[in-house]
Amino acid sequence: MSKMVIDGFAPAKINLSLHVTGQRADGYHLLDSLVVFADVGDRLRVRPAPDARLTVTGPMAVGVPGGPDNLVLRAAALMGITAEISLDKHLPAAAGIGGGSSDAAACLRALSELRGQPVPNDVLALGADVPVCLLARAARMRGIGEDVVPVAGLPTLDAVLVNPGVPVSTPAIFHRLTQRENPAMPAQMPEWPDAAALIDWLRAQRNDLQDAAITLEPVVADVLRAISATQHCALARMSGSGATCFGLYPDTATATRAAQALSAAHPGWWVQATRLS
Repeated sequence: MSKMVIDGFAPAKINLSLHVTGQRADGYHLLDSLVVFADVGDRLRVRPAPDARLTVTGPMAVGVPGGPDNLVLRAAALMGITAEISLDKHLPAAAGIGGGSSDAAACLRALSELRGQPVPNDVLALGADVPVCLLARAARMRGIGEDVVPVAGLPTLDAVLVNPGVPVSTPAIFHRLTQRENPAMPAQMPEWPDAAALIDWLRAQRNDLQDAAITLEPVVADVLRAISATQHCALARMSGSGATCFGLYPDTATATRAAQALSAAHPGWWVQATRLS
């Protein structure tokens, strides 16, 4: 009898908005963020094993730690399950799109299915993005990442993701923040009839880490300018703490053409047309 195998998908997490609303006495920053997930991501496979083992493959495997510090192995340890885990990396690391957190969340979901065991409540210990990545659908994330509320009826957005290949340290970005008390998003989210209405609303929102990221890595400004210059780009913004930025477009064909133009102009950049939902 063959061993049971569970496949998982770890989608890229995109912060459409990211407002820094304060800082706690323990140093943790308070956030208010509208989060969606892309149809591009990493893939994961788990199977029971007497010892925990992780194999990392894929175009973005170089530099991913394979030891106990890897979030996937930490997720398995949190579940108390030993498994053989293979991770196929397609998302860049330290990129502001929750790659490691999404991998950990996919591992938690897969191991839960493998063993019929619920995911523990303390997943925030793995990182601020893990609770929202565990949900893996449109949500409003507040506090230090523990307050996650699904957002229903969010229109699907056609987008292009661009990363210039520069890893960004999240602590370094927060350290460079000059203003830590900023307005939150509206208490009540509106209902958006279509993608155009959502994009129009997003223009009035912010990523409060964007300026700090540009100060640390000026190439982020280059990426935003390049995206903004593509035809029919409706909004360009950084995701998370960077350096990945996204452009939003009126339809799939326009996003695809923009991705092709950006790839041709910047062959060293990671560029992906995607749909965000």
